[in-house]
Amino acid sequence: MKNVIRIALLVVISCSAFAEAAISNSEVKNNLLQKYSQNYNDKIQMAQLKSETLKHGGESVEALVEVMKNGKYPDKNRWMATFLLGQIMGEKSAPFLSKFLKHPHWVMRMASLKTMLALKQKNYSRQYASLLKDDSFIVRAQALDNIRILKTADAAPAVWAMLYDKKNYYQPTMNGKALKAKRSNIIKNVILTVGDLKFEKAKAPLIKMIQKDRYNDIFPEMDASLMKITGLTSPKDTAKKRIFWQRMALDTTIQ
Repeated sequence: MKNVIRIALLVVISCSAFAEAAISNSEVKNNLLQKYSQNYNDKIQMAQLKSETLKHGGESVEALVEVMKNGKYPDKNRWMATFLLGQIMGEKSAPFLSKFLKHPHWVMRMASLKTMLALKQKNYSRQYASLLKDDSFIVRAQALDNIRILKTADAAPAVWAMLYDKKNYYQPTMNGKALKAKRSNIIKNVILTVGDLKFEKAKAPLIKMIQKDRYNDIFPEMDASLMKITGLTSPKDTAKKRIFWQRMALDTTIQ
């Protein structure tokens, strides 16, 4: 009989503790959601919200997920919630974060990319590669950074394809007339990235391009990439560099 009473007491205590924990978690979530719904203009207030979120650790997760998923919260708060989710959950958050790489709002795609880079997530190269065609310039640039820094070599063909994407060029005008399209700065990063990834198929086209004056604006990047791809060191003089790569191409052809 005494054992039965003890078991009953343990059950009551356990249920009471569980109920208290549930109430506590609910209070944390509601409190954080109320604060994340506010539009802060003060960096100190944002820092305080960040500190409070981190203080609650895992208890903050439900609120952070809600903020990320719900467009009623201010963009900067959703941005911070994304980073904090990654900080609190670590690599375990990656599968959830990867879903936001297809989010209709560019802010969430960007925040997810940066958080996954911070978490050094190399297994999502296909998703990063798909964002190299994103309508948002800064999302494309961030996806390129993820690929370059994480060295996801299988994304190299998609990086090279950016050279032929019209979205990466801008159309200057003069007196209302369209002039020749020009390369945006992202093209320089494309060239450097194929070098970092040692994309062998880019070698021959780059050697041809580096001989032509119309590519002078990206000459340093082409030279740097060719050195990384080939493992060779070109001369310091620009004119000699062109000759060096031309001879290298001829030697390769003869062999």
